[in-house]
Amino acid sequence: MNRAELADFLRRGRARLDPSDVGLTPGARRRTPGLRREEVASLAGMSVDYYTRLEQSRGPHPSRQMLTALARALRLTDDERDHLFHLAGEEPPRRGSASAHVRPGLLLVLDRLHDTPASVLSDCGDVLAQNAMAKALSGDASARPHRDRNLNRRFFLEPAAQELFPPEDRPELARAHVANLRAVTAARPDDPEPAALVAELRAGSEEFARLWDEHEVAVRRRSTKRFQHPLVGLLELDCEVLLNEGHDHLLVIHTARPGTESYERLQLLRVVGLQDLTPSETQLP
Repeated sequence: MNRAELADFLRRGRARLDPSDVGLTPGARRRTPGLRREEVASLAGMSVDYYTRLEQSRGPHPSRQMLTALARALRLTDDERDHLFHLAGEEPPRRGSASAHVRPGLLLVLDRLHDTPASVLSDCGDVLAQNAMAKALSGDASARPHRDRNLNRRFFLEPAAQELFPPEDRPELARAHVANLRAVTAARPDDPEPAALVAELRAGSEEFARLWDEHEVAVRRRSTKRFQHPLVGLLELDCEVLLNEGHDHLLVIHTARPGTESYERLQLLRVVGLQDLTPSETQLP
């Protein structure tokens, strides 16, 4: 691990970004250009002290998950991400396989969606990035351990994760989750990640095992979802799913039709924000 080079690379990456580049409000006048350390730490889901030590060449060896989070927070390209991994003494993720690295262009689109919930998901259901409205709707995924950011795992293994949806909608949602994961597993036969997730869910959830054995296949696409939000009430939202060029990342956007009660409640949610939500109340995008 080259601590000095890593620290320099992080400082330069932070200095080249403006708050507006990452969906933040510029706020008061800044004495120096770029993001503040606490802003990068927040975007990466780590403590300010941990990030500060990395920039001061005295931090511990960052995990691969932490490096991925830093690459996302600093809006690094694929080549820059690989360089970050090399500086930390880690082998970069293989090109061509599913990656947790979200490209800067997709994050820029996410940051520009100020008034509607939007998230970036992996094809296996990992929440990779969220805007503020998505966090207000379904909770801040970055506040959970990495393992608990997978929608399929939470839906089938954590009973509380289904409470955001009306009871009558949950069977169809479960079927859609399983059918999509079936398609992903078939499309990536040499990748152990989806197969391991399926094995875990089959062992831990009778509902998942039963639906898996029915062998339904359906890729996640446009739909209408209802959310029983604990603060603003029932929301009926149109869900649009946009795929990246490799089809391993999905931009999921929830919108409400203007003039409807759901539209008014979504605007209320924008005001309420995250102030009354805790990680235990979070559900699924």
